[in-house]
Amino acid sequence: MKSFKDKDMQLLLGQVLRAGTIVSVSVVFIGGVLFLVRHGHTVADYRTFKGIPDFVRNPSGIMYGILSFKGQAIIQLGIVLLIATPILRVIFSAIGFVLEKDYLYLGISLLVLSIIFFSALSGHAG
Repeated sequence: MKSFKDKDMQLLLGQVLRAGTIVSVSVVFIGGVLFLVRHGHTVADYRTFKGIPDFVRNPSGIMYGILSFKGQAIIQLGIVLLIATPILRVIFSAIGFVLEKDYLYLGISLLVLSIIFFSALSGHAG
């Protein structure tokens, strides 16, 4: 079996970022097309602010919207995937550091992951 090298890890991380970006942009594009097909003829009323619909504010609403083929929910899924892509990169980096037995960088990766998750759960962005 070929040994796992740093270059292999860098290639894998590049592919994860590339694939995540392509998938998320594709999902947003599909959602945008569906939204325009359904609502492209609607005239915007700028006198009142309506905000985003309630169904795209929580995961269950997004899933319901996706199953109902609502463009806004599919766009929201694409945005969530785009946000998840660098997080997935940090997770893959941590796995790579375990394989390389580089525990200092594993600790740093786990610290970064914990900061991301605590920030996401607390609602504080910085």
